[in-house]
Amino acid sequence: MPYTPPPELAGMSLAQIAEAVAERKLPPVEQWSPDNVDDSHMRIAADGSWYHEGSQITRPAMVRAFAGLLNREADGSYWLVVPYQKLSIEVEDACFIATDVTETDGDLAFRLNTDELVVAGPDHPIRAAGDHDSPAIYLHVRRGCEARLNRSTYEQLARIALGRGDDWTVTSGGESFSLLPA
Repeated sequence: MPYTPPPELAGMSLAQIAEAVAERKLPPVEQWSPDNVDDSHMRIAADGSWYHEGSQITRPAMVRAFAGLLNREADGSYWLVVPYQKLSIEVEDACFIATDVTETDGDLAFRLNTDELVVAGPDHPIRAAGDHDSPAIYLHVRRGCEARLNRSTYEQLARIALGRGDDWTVTSGGESFSLLPA
């Protein structure tokens, strides 16, 4: 069955975004505890590109499939988890890249480099890291994995924040998030 990406965020209502999020059925990785542990020989580069044994994975469907299996443990290690095996994966910065954001009905919806949609809020907080000269903004996606906002998405989010005042905060899902590193 061919893959059809969701439409552009700016043209979607919050209800349509919520429906698209609900349609994405992810495997219950958090319920699996396999004893077979190994190395995947995979790496997610800081720009969001995926590699296996040094070669870039260029098929978007493969990246989307692997991304659904990602888990980050309390010690900060990343894993691809299936019922019978747990494979380590190197993550240079974040598992995902946020490539677009829109403000709809007072909430912030993000599109990821995997075409997933995430609405910021209590379950998907926004976090500012780095320093004032080079901030890095992250969005929690799932299972401890985050998306780093690319430059254009950061600029979009900054415009939203500055449109509300000069305190560099945004609100979504009833939560307020500072875009300034602590």
